Amino acid sequence: MRSIWYMGEKMRVLVTGGAGYIGSHTCVELLAEGHDICIVDSFCNASPEVINRLEEITAVRPEVHRVDVRDRAKMMAVMARYKPEAVIHFAGLKAVGESSQIPLNYYDVNVQGTVVLLEAMQAVGCQHIVFSSSATVYGTPHYLPYDEAHPCAPSNVYGHTKHMAEQVLSDWQRANPESAVVLLRYFNPVGAHSSGRIGEDPEGPPNNLMPFVAQVAVGQRERLAVFGDDYDTPDGTGVRDYIHVTDLALAHLGALAHAKKGSGTDTFNIGTGAGYSVLEMIHAFSKASGREIAYTVAPRREGDLPSYYADPSKARAVLGWAAQRGIAEICDSTWAWQSQNPTGYKP
Repeated sequence: MRSIWYMGEKMRVLVTGGAGYIGSHTCVELLAEGHDICIVDSFCNASPEVINRLEEITAVRPEVHRVDVRDRAKMMAVMARYKPEAVIHFAGLKAVGESSQIPLNYYDVNVQGTVVLLEAMQAVGCQHIVFSSSATVYGTPHYLPYDEAHPCAPSNVYGHTKHMAEQVLSDWQRANPESAVVLLRYFNPVGAHSSGRIGEDPEGPPNNLMPFVAQVAVGQRERLAVFGDDYDTPDGTGVRDYIHVTDLALAHLGALAHAKKGSGTDTFNIGTGAGYSVLEMIHAFSKASGREIAYTVAPRREGDLPSYYADPSKARAVLGWAAQRGIAEICDSTWAWQSQNPTGYKP
């Protein structure tokens, strides 16, 4: 379902990290709406095969540059050549556990990479940017659901880097009053494109629930570990706000149109406003795949919250956006992707 705000003017959009999971799905929607896009990706966490799949789905092969967002000279050169009207910034590292083991890498890529990107934008007069942030910036909830006014107190390195990048973007915007920054705080992206041709393909063991469940279903892994079944939730397992990646991608089109209309910094929660437990997701995926998902209960992980979910009402009111896809579509699309691509993008 598309709302009226998708009918805006077509733009030249540079997409950093456009070959990644969320980036690739957003590129599909941008191309479907007729935008001209240029992808910048280091491919350190993405496969070049994604570009072939984008062309297969959209019948358009986008311009692509294999460039690390921290490489100032190359970013300047891409910007000077392409001259985008707007940027959507996905490029970054995103594993919460890994971030505490290699914190300097995370600050370098997620924060310094954002600084370099803004310098390159400034050099060509590009003043509109949509940033891929995260609900991890909120930390332990003072209340639920999280709204955009909730205090930010991230509890891990990844969250700190996202919050710091938000601050960099906000400060840049204040110093450039004509510019517009839109910060999108995602909750739990899941699912895959309806074609089954692009989806989440983690390197090594997955960091998130759904790829792990899908890999068990397809026979890549023997069983799933459920971390904790004694939380104060309906079935004792953690509750999260799972949002279909296509709904999330469409939110970026709304954010892009919003940025183009004015100036300032604005922040939006991108979630469904509802939570599902780990066991609910396992049972739903078992139904979608027709396969039993073997799991064992493991101790709670340090830092895991019993539940969290979004108040997405601001995105609905300002952007005209709301999630349209539920748990059945999440599981059906994930299974279509994993069953067609049991080893992801690898041969």
